[in-house]
Parts: sequence; structure tokens; C-alpha cells
Amino acid sequence: MGCVHGKCCTRYPSSSDGDSGRRREKRPYKCKHILTQRSLELVPVPSHNFTLQFSVLTQHGYYPDTVERENQDSFCIKTQLQGNPNIHFFGVFDGHGQYGAECSNFVKDRLVERLANDTTLLDDPLKAYNSAFLATNSELHDSEIDDTMSGTTAITVLVVGDTLYVANVGDSRAVIAVKDGDRILAEDLSEDQTPFRKDEYERVKLCGARVLSVDQVEGLKDPNIQNWGDEYSQGGDPPRLWVPDGMYPGTAFTRSVGDSTAEKIGVIAVPEISVVRLTCNHLFFVVASDGVFEFLSSRTVVNMAAEYADPRDACAAIAGESYKLWLDNENRTDDITIIIVQIKGLSNSGASATDNEVDCGPMLMKSIKGSFDTSSVSEPEETYGSVRTDLYDTQQSCQHSVSMNRSAAIVVPSPMMHQRPSQLDVG
Repeated sequence: MGCVHGKCCTRYPSSSDGDSGRRREKRPYKCKHILTQRSLELVPVPSHNFTLQFSVLTQHGYYPDTVERENQDSFCIKTQLQGNPNIHFFGVFDGHGQYGAECSNFVKDRLVERLANDTTLLDDPLKAYNSAFLATNSELHDSEIDDTMSGTTAITVLVVGDTLYVANVGDSRAVIAVKDGDRILAEDLSEDQTPFRKDEYERVKLCGARVLSVDQVEGLKDPNIQNWGDEYSQGGDPPRLWVPDGMYPGTAFTRSVGDSTAEKIGVIAVPEISVVRLTCNHLFFVVASDGVFEFLSSRTVVNMAAEYADPRDACAAIAGESYKLWLDNENRTDDITIIIVQIKGLSNSGASATDNEVDCGPMLMKSIKGSFDTSSVSEPEETYGSVRTDLYDTQQSCQHSVSMNRSAAIVVPSPMMHQRPSQLDVG
């Protein structure tokens, strides 16, 4: 869930250079082609003697008024980061705004490149993650992409041996499946960053944001009622962020990469990071854009994924159901991207020599709610420019606060019944 008009706002000022007052011309970032579906892949984690089996699917959204609109989602899967067979990266980036596709592709390339080149990654993954997000945000501001009213959310999982480092900026999501006796539980690895959250609401309010639904900002409902229930009951008209004296940007999330206008009212690129040690009861994890979770709960996604031995089939089934529910509830669909990573062979005997025992119960080691002290993070290298002073000051002040056989291909219902045809490529 992004800007007011789907993922793209239209009521915003023309972009300009804040220092000179002159209009700043920016050319689109030339993004690479995104594959609709990736083949089944397997990568070992030799330090703990288990493997990761994974697949990904990205589906172009259906927008009847802009049928030529490109997929603004992107993904990045990078195995053996830094040449280390025990480090693997999975990320989904959900772009929004006029240049959302350019933003998501730029960020997915630069974020993983930053991590790959950070020599402190193994010594201090949390610091490396924060530094990568802030530096990438700075680079996007200084790039040829106009991110005045465009940007991207980012949900990423870094596997280091038997530990997951999950960094989230925005309202996409990661969830893990945990075996509990005869049951399979769904445990969120990230928490959506939206004004529905009291802590995020209070943080952006302190930064000057007006928090109102579209009906409230247009005068159809009382703007003084600052209570919107929960995300599932008010998903159709959620609380959004607006500048004090304008009808923009209207973001339904409170953190992102890019969005330089929204950054001035508290939409920051500081990730929230959770750290989880894998055990033999962890079955798989899912990394997906909010196009998946708009109408499907984490529990439903995990339950569906658990029905398939092959993650390609699970991706197709979940994408197909998400697509169907979008058409059942609205006259469009969002872009949909999902990565499913199965954890195979992790057991007591798979522990490294330094571990005496592997506890097979769920383990959340720590969760950092974006309160990381960025003063300890290295500034972006001069090669890539520096963060604009006024935006950096704003950002700093705003932080405080199963069958073994493959199933038949999943066929998505045609939107012909919703005026226009479309198709999900699950080939």
C-alpha cells in the first residue's frame, strides 16, 4: 500500500534543487529486465551443514487505466556474498510513485553491492546493514532518478551461517514457518511500518506530518479523530502522511528509501532489524511485497506455502490467490513479488564445531526497532556524494523517538470479468 492513487501520487510539486532553487532535471535510471519467474535453485550453507532451496516469482500488476505501466517491484537474490559460501542475501523492493520502478531497481542493485563491499559485514552485521541502507538512500537522492515523490520499500534477509538478519523499511514483509508438534506456525520476521503503529505514528507526528485518511484530508470525515482501527478493517482508506500545508505525498508507510519530500516529515530509510537463529524446527521463510499481504495474512501465506514440496508451486499458488483477491476486492491488482526459501537438513549434527547443542525451539535473538545510533555509522563515501544537509538533519531528529510430485500449474483468474484480460506467467 503506497501513495494515494495506488502506488503513484499525482498531487505533488515539481521537483527542484533545494539549495539553488533551480529545477533539477533527472533522467530515468535504466533498469534491467526482471524475470517473471526464476528456476528452482539450491545453495549449501557448509558451516552448519544445511541447504537453502528457493524460488521467486514476480507478477506485473493489472491497472486498467494504465495498461502499459511497468512492474515497479524488483528482487535481488545474491548467494555467496563476498565469496563466502555461508552468506546469502534475499530481498524484495516495492517501488512507488512516478519513478518507482527506477527507484526499486537502483536500490536493489546498490544495497547488496554496499553489503558485498563492506569489510565489517561479518564483524558487525547490524552496523553494516544500517550503513548500507543510509548510504543507498543518499545515493538515490544524488542519482539521476527524481525521487522527490518516488521511492521504494525494502524487505531483506541476510543469511549468515545459521542466523537470519532481517532488515525492513516499509510495509512489505518477511515471515518464517516454525514446526510446533503437528502444527506449523507463522512468525513474522518484520513488522509493517505504517501509521497504524502507535510508535511510528508518534514519530512522524513529531516530525511535522499530518496523519489523515484520504476521506479526512478531503473533508469527508472529521480530521480530529486520530483512530483508524487496524490495518485489516481500514485497509481501503488507511491513515496517510501529508505535509502540513499540502495534499501530498499521501504515503501509507512511514519508512522508505528515496521519497525526499516525505523524508522531511519523518519517512526515513533507517531499517528495523530482527535477528533470528535458525533451528531444526524452522521450515522455510517467505519474503514478499505488500501486494501479497494486502489480502492474505502471514498465517495464510505460510499455510499455503506448506502445502507444496516445490517452492515454485508455492510461489505460483500464493501469487495466484493474491491476484484473485485483488480482483475480488478492487478493479486493479498491485504488483506481486514473492521469494520462498526452504531450510533443508538443519539439525543438531549440522551445528558448527563451536556449538555444543542446537536448541530446536524458535529463537528470536533480538529485534531493533530502528533506534540504531546512526552517529556510529560511517558516512557514505565521497564517491557517491553526501546526504543533503537539511534532509539528513530531519532524518537524524526523527529517529528518536506435501507431495513430492509437482502440482499442476496454478492458473490465475482472467480479469476479463473485470473489464480487461491479463495473465500470470508461471511457465
